Amino acid sequence: MTNGDIRLPPGSFEEKFVRSGGHGGQNVNKVATAVQLRFSPALSGLPFPVQDRLRALAGSRLTGDGDIVIIASEYRTQEQNRQAARDRLKELVARALRPPKHRHATKPTRGSKRRRLESKKRRSDVKRDRRLLD
Repeated sequence: MTNGDIRLPPGSFEEKFVRSGGHGGQNVNKVATAVQLRFSPALSGLPFPVQDRLRALAGSRLTGDGDIVIIASEYRTQEQNRQAARDRLKELVARALRPPKHRHATKPTRGSKRRRLESKKRRSDVKRDRRLLD
């Protein structure tokens, strides 16, 4: 599978066709059109930082073995679902290939400090006025 200059070796992913639920009438009950694409980042040959980002992006699609499972069942044909699953995997890998932007720490501006203290003072005055006088 390729995406521009991204090449994933054929052994790093496996496709399995299963029956899908939902609309489709008897076709759904008879034909296995949904695709389960299981991708193993460890076998992909991707750099380790990219693999780590890929696992983080996968979220609930990540299995206990460290594989990523993508299920596509929105179409009524195997080929369309296969392409949908592969496109989702390509998009996930492309996102993982982009390194995260580094955050540059900044100080609060003088104005923001002043506004924060003024709002605290106003809130303090409101609470003070609510107190019972002894």
